[in-house]
Amino acid sequence: MSLWFVTSAILVDLRQEITLGTVQEAMLVSGVAAGFVVGALFVAISGIADRFDARRVFASAAVLAAVANACMLVVEPGGFVAIGLRIITGFALAGVYPVGMKIAVGWGVADRGWLVGLLVGGLTLGSAAPHLLAFVGGSNWRLTTGVASALALFAAITILLTQLGPHHVVGAKLNPRAITVAWTDKRLRRAFLGYLGHMWELYALWAWIAPAAAASYLLQVDAATAAQWSKLTAFIAIGAGAVLCPFAGRLADAVGKAELTIIVMCFSGLSALLAAMVFGGPVWLVSVVFVLWGLSVIPDSAQFSAMVADLSPPEISGSLMSLQTALGFFLTIITVQVTPQLAAAFGWPFLFCVLALGPLVGIISMAGLTRSKLST
Repeated sequence: MSLWFVTSAILVDLRQEITLGTVQEAMLVSGVAAGFVVGALFVAISGIADRFDARRVFASAAVLAAVANACMLVVEPGGFVAIGLRIITGFALAGVYPVGMKIAVGWGVADRGWLVGLLVGGLTLGSAAPHLLAFVGGSNWRLTTGVASALALFAAITILLTQLGPHHVVGAKLNPRAITVAWTDKRLRRAFLGYLGHMWELYALWAWIAPAAAASYLLQVDAATAAQWSKLTAFIAIGAGAVLCPFAGRLADAVGKAELTIIVMCFSGLSALLAAMVFGGPVWLVSVVFVLWGLSVIPDSAQFSAMVADLSPPEISGSLMSLQTALGFFLTIITVQVTPQLAAAFGWPFLFCVLALGPLVGIISMAGLTRSKLST
């Protein structure tokens, strides 16, 4: 998953080499999400992860993503071909994350919250990785891009050394009935809206945290220092959330999945507003707020899918989770694309306040799914 945010991590360095418009930048970043949506639907409709060994599907997808990302080194940076390669990378990663989820849940039943939390933690750490690579590599964006591809190839090898768990089962293909049920069942509709509120904020933050931090730091320090420290801030802010994901799964089992998401979204929404308040302030203060935001934006992620699994008719639960994922990442195409436009027009603080609307919608939606509500 280190391939997802490569462009975000190297954007500051790319600007020093070539001129990129805000639309170009956004397309380079959101192209991955667009490809992922198409890929997720392909995986769900074709049942490819069920017809073939899930580990081989994962490995093949990782190799394709690594090659597409590496091709960025030989094409015009920021051009249409580069954007196309980002779309292909996203398409391939749909054979990594959802298929990895399938492999993970095959290893347990009672502790699936913990297992899914571990996987989301891995996704989070992987998403943070390119920012660390960019920090270590300095302004050499080509090195960051190449190493990220190497990590994906390493993942393709290591997944083949694993085994499938005793609870690994064949999942359902996408069922057209799932679209109707997702809307007509009030409980599922709430779970879907809660997830969309979560995704409204999550990937916009992850995609643009480095440029946002750099813009804030630039008001306090020189450009080179601002660029370098923004990379480290982005890595720590995104990666910090990985630590909490597994434990959030166990806490959700204790207090309730909906309750856990509400608590976490309260913190992430308040963090977004706090980030707007301190923007342009001392570097240490802004970085601390970004890290707190990163800590609170991801631990609830797995629980939205778990809620859909709990509330769905068993025969279409796989289809509903696939639909939920596809809709969530389709939304990120919009938010990631619009984020730099709003920031350029109204400033980053305004943008952070807009992102806080996502958790607000999520909290309202999930309030109807708490244990006390479901029991009445």
